[in-house]
Amino acid sequence: MTRSFEPSPRPRVWAMGISRLRDLFRDIAGEYDARADVRVVARGFEDAVHAIASAGDQRPDIVVAGGSNGTYLKSRIDLPVVLINPTGFDVMHALARARRDASQVALVTYGETPAEVRRFVAAYGLDVVFASYESAQDAEACVLDLRDRGVGTIVGPGLVTDLAAKAGMDAVFLYSRASVRAAFDTALEVTQATWGEAVRRHRLDNVLQHLRDGVVALDAQGRVEAINQRLAAVLGIEPAAAAGRALSDLAPDLSDAVPDLEGESLETLRGVSYVVHRGPLVDNGVTTGTVLTFQESRAVERLDRTLRSRQRAQQFVARYRLDDLVGTCAAIERVRQLVQRYAKSDATALIRGESGTGKEMVAQSLHQLSPRRDFPFVALNCGAFPEALLESELFGYEEGAFTGARRGGKAGLIEAAHRGTLFLDEIGEMPLPLQSRLLRVLQEREVVRLGSTEPTRIDVRIVAATHRALTAAVEEGEFRTDLYYRLNILNIALPPLRDRLTDIMPLAAELLLQSARREARLVARIRSTREALDVLTPVGDALRRHTWPGNVRELQNVIERITVELADSDTEEAHLTDAVLQSIAPELFELRASSESADAPAALTLRQRSRRVEADQIRAALEAFNGDRDRVCEELGISKTTLWRKLSATE
Repeated sequence: MTRSFEPSPRPRVWAMGISRLRDLFRDIAGEYDARADVRVVARGFEDAVHAIASAGDQRPDIVVAGGSNGTYLKSRIDLPVVLINPTGFDVMHALARARRDASQVALVTYGETPAEVRRFVAAYGLDVVFASYESAQDAEACVLDLRDRGVGTIVGPGLVTDLAAKAGMDAVFLYSRASVRAAFDTALEVTQATWGEAVRRHRLDNVLQHLRDGVVALDAQGRVEAINQRLAAVLGIEPAAAAGRALSDLAPDLSDAVPDLEGESLETLRGVSYVVHRGPLVDNGVTTGTVLTFQESRAVERLDRTLRSRQRAQQFVARYRLDDLVGTCAAIERVRQLVQRYAKSDATALIRGESGTGKEMVAQSLHQLSPRRDFPFVALNCGAFPEALLESELFGYEEGAFTGARRGGKAGLIEAAHRGTLFLDEIGEMPLPLQSRLLRVLQEREVVRLGSTEPTRIDVRIVAATHRALTAAVEEGEFRTDLYYRLNILNIALPPLRDRLTDIMPLAAELLLQSARREARLVARIRSTREALDVLTPVGDALRRHTWPGNVRELQNVIERITVELADSDTEEAHLTDAVLQSIAPELFELRASSESADAPAALTLRQRSRRVEADQIRAALEAFNGDRDRVCEELGISKTTLWRKLSATE
């Protein structure tokens, strides 16, 4: 529940004093009418405390008092009390007046006489007796003692001067108008600062009360400083009643969940699960407490489902930039130059390269450098879907276009990429019927959904990629000639990793650094590419000698294994060796041994490698479907003649 806060239009100041100080208050109070509501109260000590306690809604915001009366009030009321402090000029002026009328003068103060006053008197060679008191009884005894010692004049506050007058002595009032004005000014400043703090706390309290999560702030001892209504309700207590109490008493189940360090934990409070986040409260660089937020785990789960539902939208963002392309060899420098040049164009581009060479990274870099960077980057692997599903994903469909079609229809990825970039990976795997439809999209710049006759205009740049030799596919009738030439306007060829020997170690170091950042046990050990390179240097020769048929993807897999091996090491001093590398990545050494054998065949051409990969995929499919060639052809989208030809090409 939010409390209203309405400060007074003018601060209420009570000036509490008797005798001479009361008269001085009355003389000066009128000067502050425009700035404050000043009330002179001729009471002191316990009478003053009672007057404040019985004031109700009219109680003051602050009190101004002097001497022992002011000190007494400070310890007995819950309001700020400003004491009147005589200045050096006040002391000098009062002593000068006293010495005109008496040869023996005493300065009587509440508490110990300030050292600066003693130094002042000594500097001017004044003959002054110093005395002090702690209570009204002390003051009376002190005055009588000074009289018996022959002191003729006493300088002091109102209580002392009244007692001196009763004892038949001369008295000089210590406080001046200037010191009283200074006390009033200080009182107004304190009040304004207090109101400002109250307003700030009120606003903070409003913020806390409107938060959906439970929040509590604790001091260094774990006591509640502030708590919002939501968490207080969970704990079954009013916020005001929780202040000052230990959280461990209010919620015993959380007593172990409030360490000084930051962190999150899953806790149960009255049968409900909460994600509890803890963070330090820091004041001027010093940790003075802890703040905890309580979020229901069910809310976190709902948020997670919402984020998952938006995952597809998040896929329409290019994550990689040209700077992410690691390497300094001539071939990679050429790729960078082409990307920077082609990004300025809107022409269709074809990226060629073996699997794992970074074709999508280059496609995203093209998008990031292009004028389309603020619009979607949509990627689709043409070899990952059956023909019917690929068609609906790419072109979209209308409601009722086929059995199971979503109500209201669905926009395809071509439409989703409007004004942005559409990346078609493994374009060589696209079935021939869809190639014809894609060609029309490229020529007419419009798309027709399944089940519709109305074309939709689109503004999209097409970037395609393939690991196959499309010219061979064209010759074999598996890829349309007109589509090939429409795609191959701008051409970027990515070199295989085996042709980038100088880049292997820098690339491996960058991959190791990225992997180490995800592994808590290696974060402190590997903090830069230099440190990652130092770790990999002992196995550098082995990494460079490998032919890397899987290219960067294979290298990344090996680096992940190295990361696990390093993280599982008993000590931080563990180092990589060829023996360790062979135990976790034996294929690096097996392939080398095979290549060094006298009977090893000659290196395969790109076309031969492509055919071998395709044949391996077909054999794997045959094994998965128990040799059912009809089923394999249906799943892979090829004819029986093509299946037979691809298997025969590698035998």
